[in-house]
Amino acid sequence: MKTTRIEWTDKTWNPITGCTKVSAGCFNCYAEVMSRRLKAMGQAKYRDGFKLSLHEENLQEPLRWKSPHTIFVCSMSDLFHEDVPFSFIDEIMKTINVTPWHRYQLLTKRAKRMTEYFQTHEIPQNAWLGVTVEAKSSKNRIDLLRNLEAPIRFLSCEPLLEDLEDLNLANIDWVIVGGESGTKARPMKEEWALLIKKQAEEQGAAFFFKQWGTWGSDGVKRNKHVNGKMIDGKIYQEIPGK
Repeated sequence: MKTTRIEWTDKTWNPITGCTKVSAGCFNCYAEVMSRRLKAMGQAKYRDGFKLSLHEENLQEPLRWKSPHTIFVCSMSDLFHEDVPFSFIDEIMKTINVTPWHRYQLLTKRAKRMTEYFQTHEIPQNAWLGVTVEAKSSKNRIDLLRNLEAPIRFLSCEPLLEDLEDLNLANIDWVIVGGESGTKARPMKEEWALLIKKQAEEQGAAFFFKQWGTWGSDGVKRNKHVNGKMIDGKIYQEIPGK
């Protein structure tokens, strides 16, 4: 059963919550807004709001999910945040390894720390590794990702904030693109997304266009559901291996 609105996954697992901003894509962080909302609602897990918090009580949560799921790990944080001890990441990897019926998606903006971790740890064969590339200044994350021996390597170009220009997608299996949502959302231009789509097709990566977000393809600000998820007149939501 799908229990998240994130279209490219069907479940989330948050043994870590809270984070700190590291790049342009963080400015209007949805997880920060959601954490404050959950704190106001009295949810104990979010009593510290968006302060980085480790939740040992949630480490084995996926073991209770007997049906196979595609699980986004730490949607409310960053697994490779510099204040998360490697020993705690070890515990998360143990759970991933003992639940081979699940597929896990590990997405980070801290590609250097992810690389550092996997220099001394084996990558689980049911773990997809990804990095966020929302602007040209974060394209260096791709080079760190492409050399990791993961079953699937992916990019999340969301929110896409500018033209990324030429992309080297060697050893990259999947590219997700999306515009920003919320009252302070920054617009995305169609030509930026179409250039990524063209390069993904030419270089053999699956292309997934998630949504326009708050700004439509016509440059008009409106409800994201009205703007939809069509680009170039079609819906493109490819997933590797399907």
